[in-house]
Amino acid sequence: MKVLGQHILVEFCDCDPFALNNKQMVQQYMNEAAVRSNATVVASVFHHFSPYGVSGVVFIAEAHLAIHTWPEYGYAAVDLFTCGTSVDPWRGFEYLKNCFKARYYTITEMKRGIPEQSSTQVMREPAYVRVAP
Repeated sequence: MKVLGQHILVEFCDCDPFALNNKQMVQQYMNEAAVRSNATVVASVFHHFSPYGVSGVVFIAEAHLAIHTWPEYGYAAVDLFTCGTSVDPWRGFEYLKNCFKARYYTITEMKRGIPEQSSTQVMREPAYVRVAP
């Protein structure tokens, strides 16, 4: 496989429910996790649900970080998807684990990319460009 990215899927359990339900805290933690991973933050969008829960995405030049929280269960699902060799999503994971005070967690790591047998080719410039009048 031609690896293009690394995707870490984390299930944080027995977390601090106050932190998981605070939109500003979750957004701050996720943005800082991106910075600590050596990623370039482009933008972030977060939403607080009623009566509780926060979802959000941090868009980074190298992919994204996403979170969905269930404070009533002390649970958060986090995706850390990064591309390139200069970004280390594990640093973001360690930071978030401490911020949310997760007592335990599970991790699934995926390498994202193009399988060797794929017929996908690198995109090339078109042979010609037609411009309508």
